[in-house]
Amino acid sequence: MTTQIKDPSASRDNARGVVFVHSAPSALCPHIEWAVAGVLGVPVSLDWTPQPAQAGTYRAELFWSGAVGSAAAIASALKGWTHLRFEVTEDGTPTSEGGRYSFTPDLGVFHAVTGLHGDIMIPEDRLKAAVVKAANGDTTLELEVDKLVGKPWDDELETFRHAGEGAPVRWLHQVV
Repeated sequence: MTTQIKDPSASRDNARGVVFVHSAPSALCPHIEWAVAGVLGVPVSLDWTPQPAQAGTYRAELFWSGAVGSAAAIASALKGWTHLRFEVTEDGTPTSEGGRYSFTPDLGVFHAVTGLHGDIMIPEDRLKAAVVKAANGDTTLELEVDKLVGKPWDDELETFRHAGEGAPVRWLHQVV
């Protein structure tokens, strides 16, 4: 079951987004709720379901609304726990761009700015740096672009995005 938190003081300029906890050990579940509640300033109680991709772990989703930048604050609050896999999204507002944060124990944090339709927006200087690295023979352009769009994080999280039977599933596939 999906949980939704709505800030009663939310206005048009506030952001909204989703927290996807893909896998968390049971001991971390209440700490995750407290951390997210601390960022949003409202109580959070998630509906945890078993994560079949990793025995002994649980998954949950939370739709939230709050101050612009809440996704970054949530990701910062959660990234210190190494046995956790999560994604946090924030939709753009009339005054801010959207964002996506992904975390895995092996890869750490990935962040990307997202456009109106959820597409990852890559800054010009990062594209130029990728081309230079590839031209110097340090890597291939394909590998660098894959990193810029978060492909290693998507590859690692894809198994965990598939929920167990009867649990909610939200597909985050790249639009081509």
